[in-house]
Amino acid sequence: MGMPISIHLRGEDVESPMVAQVVEDVFELLREVDRLFSTYRDDSEVNRIRRGELDAEHADPLVQQVIALCQQAGELTKGAFTDQLPDDQGVLRFDPTGLVKGWAADRAANRLAELSGLSFLLNAGGDVVVGGTDGSGALWRVGIEDPRDRSRVAQVVELHHGGVATSGTAARGAHLYDPNAQTFVDRAGSITVIGPRLMWADVWATALFVGSKSLMLRFSEVADGYRVISQ
Repeated sequence: MGMPISIHLRGEDVESPMVAQVVEDVFELLREVDRLFSTYRDDSEVNRIRRGELDAEHADPLVQQVIALCQQAGELTKGAFTDQLPDDQGVLRFDPTGLVKGWAADRAANRLAELSGLSFLLNAGGDVVVGGTDGSGALWRVGIEDPRDRSRVAQVVELHHGGVATSGTAARGAHLYDPNAQTFVDRAGSITVIGPRLMWADVWATALFVGSKSLMLRFSEVADGYRVISQ
């Protein structure tokens, strides 16, 4: 998926064979997502769609599911989220990367949640989903990087369950595309969204960073259970 992914577990039996099998299942799930969606693999279904070799209606059911979710995300965010991004020549191409990471992490979290007596944290390229119950009641602590000084943690979020996603330009520069303005956004700062599902937290973090200030009202109306930290 073009990013580091790590899994952290808490509980008494974290080294049992059953736990090891579930963790391996999770990484195999993520490898399958990479095979289908990677924009770096020539044989991925996303790249085959981009080249016109595969029609979306004939794509893998998971790809069709993601396409439908991208459409829903675009509608919810009033067009601030899109799966049509400029390629190296500036031509808009199908690219659901902005949704796939959170969607895949949520699917992985569902599998990890089947482990009784354990809590987990899955870190996908800096965005985090946590869940499970280990009986200790301990919260996971997730640091939010200062976008103006990446050596500093600006704030810490504590949670038992849910996702934390941050969008901004500090790590990768002006890589976030505003489909309404048809340009990449190049400004300092970041938006972090915390909520029940990492996928929607990630979608909204991106949309709120690139979108107009009025989009925050839309967020408050439709994103029940989610909250924003702006820096």
